[in-house]
Amino acid sequence: MYLSTLLVLSLSALVPVSASSDQTKTVEFNVKPGGDVHTFAQRIRGYECSFTYASQGGTNEQWLMSVGLSDDDRFFSCSIWRPLGKSYLFFTQFKAELTGAKLEYAHAYSAAAAAGQSDVALKEEEFTVRDSTVTGTVGKFNAQLSKLVLIGRTRHDELIESNTGINQLN
Repeated sequence: MYLSTLLVLSLSALVPVSASSDQTKTVEFNVKPGGDVHTFAQRIRGYECSFTYASQGGTNEQWLMSVGLSDDDRFFSCSIWRPLGKSYLFFTQFKAELTGAKLEYAHAYSAAAAAGQSDVALKEEEFTVRDSTVTGTVGKFNAQLSKLVLIGRTRHDELIESNTGINQLN
């Protein structure tokens, strides 16, 4: 499973901006300061990733969202990041959500890899992972966000597993 997960993540992060296919898509969007709540979402087939946030300071920043399905449709991945590395905005809240897939892995970063630098992970107490969401933990999130990675198991996979179980009973 870990190899499949890494493969999906790697493929979704390497797809060029504006490239689109049946299995992967990467789109550029603006993260806007001003304190208002904004949502950006992308969909492939019946699966969707949404990013809802409020931020302060600075001006608009260019971010990317990549969504992708594994070749066997068992995993849906979503990566949201600032390609220049560190965001200079202060996030008062954030939530990333998968629709149509059960979250198997999620992590948040205060800085995204860029210019020879590595990702810098948020402390685990700064974010909360649920069945389909990852959110900033109220009172513990330190307002720095530059990257989110989510990988979910699709309903397609649950159907395969239940069919396999039925076949094993016969």
